[in-house]
Amino acid sequence: MDIFRPDIYQKDIYSIDYQKLKKSGIKCLIFDLDNTIAPKEVLYPSQKVMDLFGKLDEMGFYLAILSNSSKNRVTPFKEKCNINSAYKSKKPLKNKYLKVMDLYHVKDIEVACIGDQLLTDILGANRLQFTSVLVNQISLKEKFPTTINRFFERIIIKHLTKKGLFTKGVYYE
Repeated sequence: MDIFRPDIYQKDIYSIDYQKLKKSGIKCLIFDLDNTIAPKEVLYPSQKVMDLFGKLDEMGFYLAILSNSSKNRVTPFKEKCNINSAYKSKKPLKNKYLKVMDLYHVKDIEVACIGDQLLTDILGANRLQFTSVLVNQISLKEKFPTTINRFFERIIIKHLTKKGLFTKGVYYE
């Protein structure tokens, strides 16, 4: 069950201490899109999202969006935020994560992945020894496959909570 435990748990992408990540040696931030950066029905990034990515770029982070969504879904965020991206990433499989590492020439200990799902984002990050950052989902509206993942996620969270490894709503760094 430890493979599903996030290294960091925060309310949202704006609550993360990026300065602390930088000081710990993180050079590359990989973000999930749906329900991490924006709800699935929102077609373009908000000004707040674009400002955050601008700030992170100024801090010297390499940035990428890795999404299991389609090219049409990811492209507006890639273009408006001026950020590298991969669509249909098949998370938690390793392939697209490895491509990002290769693109930026970073080691596993220099990558943090930020997302809202244990079964895709956190599992994918932990399988590659990246720093895994879980954030709460932005919206309750989700695609059908995600609703299935959420069913299993609730079971995993119940086990992690029982073992004292994770409690929903109790944030940590």
